[in-house]
Amino acid sequence: QVQLVESGGGLVQPGGSLRLSCAASGSIFSIYAMGWYRQAPGKQRELVAYIFSGGSTNYVDSVKGRFTISRDNAKNTVYLQMNSLKPEDTAVYYCNTAPEDLGSWGQGTQVTVSS
Repeated sequence: QVQLVESGGGLVQPGGSLRLSCAASGSIFSIYAMGWYRQAPGKQRELVAYIFSGGSTNYVDSVKGRFTISRDNAKNTVYLQMNSLKPEDTAVYYCNTAPEDLGSWGQGTQVTVSS
């Protein structure tokens, strides 16, 4: 199936920005809708945003206007541009197919928003 490797997380202050990348292996990548999920300690994993193969997108209300998901099918890569970050955005961020997670979960990338 599809292997997924997330990167780009880090520590930022509230109001800062990060750009996450998800590198997918497999020539079948371009047919899947892909999403970014996040999981904070003690909380359920949450689907934050997803993008169809043709480029249409969906976002959870809490990130609308702040996050932008995009994909480059030629590079088998999905991105999440995160602006105006808030402490409540702190979580491990994962990518997978969406809205159903059909692939194997990767290690994720840690995003910490703190002053």
